[in-house]
Amino acid sequence: MSDEFWDKEIETMPLGELKKLQLKRLKALVRYVYDNNKFYHEKLKNANVKPDDIKTLKDIEKLPFLTKDDLREYYPFGLVCTEMDDIVEVHASSGTTGKPVVGPYTKNDVDLWGEVMARSLYANGVRKDDVMQNAYGYGLFTGAHGFEKGAQKIGAMVITISSGNTKRQIDVMKDFGATVIACTPSYSLYIAEVAEENGLDPLNDFKLHTGVFGAEAWSEEMRKNVEKRWGITAHEHYGLTEIIGPGVVSECKHKRLHINADHFYPEIIDPKTGETLEPGEAGEIVFTTLTKEAFPAIRFRTKDLATLYEDHCECGRTLPIQSRIKGRSDDMMKVKGVIVFPSQIEAALMQVNGVSDNYQIIKTKKGDITSLSVEVEPTEERYKEGHLDDLEKQAEDEIYSILNLHVPVKTIPPKTIPRSTGKAKRVITR
Repeated sequence: MSDEFWDKEIETMPLGELKKLQLKRLKALVRYVYDNNKFYHEKLKNANVKPDDIKTLKDIEKLPFLTKDDLREYYPFGLVCTEMDDIVEVHASSGTTGKPVVGPYTKNDVDLWGEVMARSLYANGVRKDDVMQNAYGYGLFTGAHGFEKGAQKIGAMVITISSGNTKRQIDVMKDFGATVIACTPSYSLYIAEVAEENGLDPLNDFKLHTGVFGAEAWSEEMRKNVEKRWGITAHEHYGLTEIIGPGVVSECKHKRLHINADHFYPEIIDPKTGETLEPGEAGEIVFTTLTKEAFPAIRFRTKDLATLYEDHCECGRTLPIQSRIKGRSDDMMKVKGVIVFPSQIEAALMQVNGVSDNYQIIKTKKGDITSLSVEVEPTEERYKEGHLDDLEKQAEDEIYSILNLHVPVKTIPPKTIPRSTGKAKRVITR
């Protein structure tokens, strides 16, 4: 490793060499799943594709997509390509929208996970002398485990505190001298809020310099709030249980999201037609795991909307760049003919002085008609000032400037909205 890179050879590999490596691994992957899994064998056979048909990277388009419905149909272990006694670890999604997605790992998969997470955290600036407070929830969820594996591979100390018990989080963070916080961005703001309630100053009473955040969508404006509140650099991580967990995409010091594309092959498709799009075009991101053993995912449709770039980055990495997630096709709302993503409303609210980080979007459906409103907590100081109708008007105007759509905003007393120690629930259907 060097001062800037965990694995310089891979992270700065010329794009042409990277594509040769991807093709070699793709060919081996298709042969592997064809020979080792009944579901994949039938899926490829029905698509009239054989392993020898993969001759170029573009030939990946001949392969059928994998969806979350497929994973649930073959729950829990129908897509495993190894012997069951080769599996050493299992994780799963929350299963809030149906059967959970199960992620089994061989020892080699676990080693791979630690490697891509170390690469990602190192790019964020995490080093051996750091102390990382791991406030992601431990359990079947991949988040906490991925961050732990990566930080430990670097040699950093990991405080395995999990989420919740926020006052204790603060005591431990202060007493143990945590320098890196790992959690959802919304939970980091709640920790800051509780610290202030207990007479502590997040800017001066802690040693934090970096935050490594993921597991929920957050706007650039929210990032600025987190950084200002804690006096840290906030980095984004993107990953999926279906692919490996965190470790798929993370930021360099210039806050550009690099894909670990030697292990996870990215595509952008038109979400309606499935047609592959070119770099620079926005669409749904699709991932293929090139090196996983227990549960390889071929052309998994994430439903996340983003753009891919093959641009040069000032950090020196040549790995492809992914834009921040623009939204999920699942989260997209059509209101009076206007496409709305929750992140757009968040971005507008964060521009208004006196608005806190706590808000909820209220979605109401009457027949085929969807309407939106927003409930937002002012800061304590702004709430005491009164004249809250002025604040509501400012927020409504800011939303209109982004969406060209009138969305009513109602202020509610501070500490009204339930706080979350994990993913914040931003959209409520009534």
